[in-house]
Amino acid sequence: MTATVRKSRFDSLQQEVYLSLWRTYDRLKSLEDELFSEVELSAQQYNALRLLEAVHPKTVPTSALGNKLISRSPDMTRLLDRLEDRGLVHRERRTDNRRVVEVGITEAGLQLLEQLAGPVRECHSKQLGHLTETQLSQLLELLNSVRFPHEVEGSLWRRET
Repeated sequence: MTATVRKSRFDSLQQEVYLSLWRTYDRLKSLEDELFSEVELSAQQYNALRLLEAVHPKTVPTSALGNKLISRSPDMTRLLDRLEDRGLVHRERRTDNRRVVEVGITEAGLQLLEQLAGPVRECHSKQLGHLTETQLSQLLELLNSVRFPHEVEGSLWRRET
């Protein structure tokens, strides 16, 4: 009788971990997508609104907003066009430098965030509420360790553990 060697589905442990992260992201994102689709927002648009809420009533240059998004947006202009069309943000060119466009959140944008606050907390609970506080802290520490060497210097996400 010849013994059969079962080939692993993965080329390496690193590949298995990476693909597991990707799958986990996909599963957690599907819950978020479901929530945001109810108000016709993308996760990136929500992230932009939250960042603008943090500086309200001030505005920020479009490029600075793009650098702070959790996930890079290759077309920041289109993202902001959609939010502006809905009256959730406003943009204005700086008088001292016409190349710089400042963006801020409107009252309607603030109201939408207030409306979403509870449902977003519920979504996060669905996503991760089955983990203990200790497990969440351990996961956060591991994720920070994984991400650290790949974050640009000065990033708010660059935390050494």
